[in-house]
This record gives sequence, C-alpha cells and structure tokens, in this order.
Amino acid sequence: MLDLAILGLLKEQPLHGYELRKRLGESLGSMWGISYGSLYPALRRLEREGAIEIVEPGLTATPIPATGSLDGDRAAARQRHTGKTSRRTRKAYRIIERGNARLDELLLADDASDDDRTFALKLVFCGHLEPVARVALLERRRAELTSHLARSRRSGSARGDRYSRSLFEHRAQSTQRDLEWIEALIAAELRDGAADNTRAANGRTRGDTGS
Repeated sequence: MLDLAILGLLKEQPLHGYELRKRLGESLGSMWGISYGSLYPALRRLEREGAIEIVEPGLTATPIPATGSLDGDRAAARQRHTGKTSRRTRKAYRIIERGNARLDELLLADDASDDDRTFALKLVFCGHLEPVARVALLERRRAELTSHLARSRRSGSARGDRYSRSLFEHRAQSTQRDLEWIEALIAAELRDGAADNTRAANGRTRGDTGS
C-alpha cells in the first residue's frame, strides 16, 4: 500500500519528503502513522528500481500562501521570482516511466485479500487508469461484495441472540450499501464512456461531411 500511495501521489506532481509524508497521512489515514523511517527507505528502493527519480534543485518549489499583508506578499513574490527554495524543496521526487507502469500494475492487481482500506486507496488513484481498466476494477469489487453479502446472509442470519443477529444484519446492510455505491460508480463510468463514444462518432461524422 505504501508503494501505491507514493506512486499515486507523485503521479499528480513532484513532491519533497515533508509534503509527501503529509499527503500520505491524508491518503492512508492517521492509524498508519507514516514515519520518515519508513518513507525514505521506500523512496530509495523505488529510486533504485527506476520507478522514481530525484528532481534537480530549483525545478520545484513549495507554493507560498498569501500572508495577508502587503509587505509579506511582496516578499513572497520576490522569493518566487528569484527561484529561492527552502531546504525542504531541495530534494523532491517525481515518477518516471517505469513507475507509471508499476502504478498501473498495483492498481490492477487482482488481490482477493483486498480489504476495504486497500480498495479505498486504489479508488483514490484509479483516475490514472484508462476507463476500461477503471470499470474492471469496480466490477471486481462488485463481485467481491456480492459474494461476501451472500456468505454473510447464509452464515449469520439465524445464529446467536438478538445482539449477534443485529450485528450480522448491520454488517449485511453496510455491505449492501457499499454494493449500491459501486453499482452507481460503474453506471457513471459506462455513461461517461457512452457519451465519449457519441462525441467521437459525431466528430468523425462532421469530419466526413466537411471533406
């Protein structure tokens, strides 16, 4: 999951270690507690594998927010103009061709053991996939949820006291809601795909007419 999160974030833009750790915490959740002790070894390994590379100093800069004062904003503008960078921006990372391929591989991995958190992370970055691949990812999740729902209903509907039954019913309802959510995402993807095909066909028709 750490490799997937790193590559997904770097696909969006180059980042230095401080900002990358912050965004990893937002993507993976506070329970993961990503430390520099786990982040930098992962970055070095991905660099050795040719998935990412270090950006030359000065090619990236951390956005400088408005200060609220005229003098402060002028100073910030001068810093942007001169290309001055802080120590934190001197060693940023960006994804390269092999990393793009690795990201697709991780997103498309057919892991039967995918838990909710792993799928959620894949969903965050599935916008980097081709539409057909996104639909395949969602359909695989739909199949997993359908199977899980059927198993839970068979095994837990008549067991235990009312509290145990209530828990099984709650889990089944949660799975059912997740299933409906995935169905809606699949339907949206298919609608978008149909709309894109229609626009492409109309464009070809106009081109043929014009010629």
